[in-house]
Amino acid sequence: MTGKKFNTNASNGRARANRARLTHVDAGGRVRMVDVGEKPITRREAVARGSVRMEAATLEAIIGGKLKKGEALAAARLAGIMAAKRTHELIPLCHQIPLEVVEVDFRPNRARSTLEIQSRAVSEARTGVEMEALVAASAAALTIYDMAKAIDRAMVIDAIRLVRKSGGRSGEFVRADESEWS
Repeated sequence: MTGKKFNTNASNGRARANRARLTHVDAGGRVRMVDVGEKPITRREAVARGSVRMEAATLEAIIGGKLKKGEALAAARLAGIMAAKRTHELIPLCHQIPLEVVEVDFRPNRARSTLEIQSRAVSEARTGVEMEALVAASAAALTIYDMAKAIDRAMVIDAIRLVRKSGGRSGEFVRADESEWS
């Protein structure tokens, strides 16, 4: 075997230091669920976005409600909401939290031939709703793909990301270069 040699003692030391900072890994390196029992209940909100790139004709069929499978935007909105409610079943170590609202919205961008997706999740809880917002955007994007794949299998789901979050000990996060949707 050729290539770079690694100092395993130094690597193990760095790995132990990183595990100490990761909340889902215990001191022994085992994956664990974080104990949030002592955290205060606060209002938490998260917004996530993603997009689906496609052929211009596909975007027009989706926007115009002309897909053989039916109304893609309504199905994707419902899929996003339902998925957010089941995040704890889909993502290991996520806590089940009471969601007060989940919203999923769409914005066509004809110039880029994309359907942009935004999801918002809100809860009064001991832990954040970032994963719920991200899962909602992801499920909505996957549903758009499923609804339109008969006419465009080359669609690309892209840029699933957290745009902002508020509440909790870590405070507010706002991604740079993201504007508010009107």
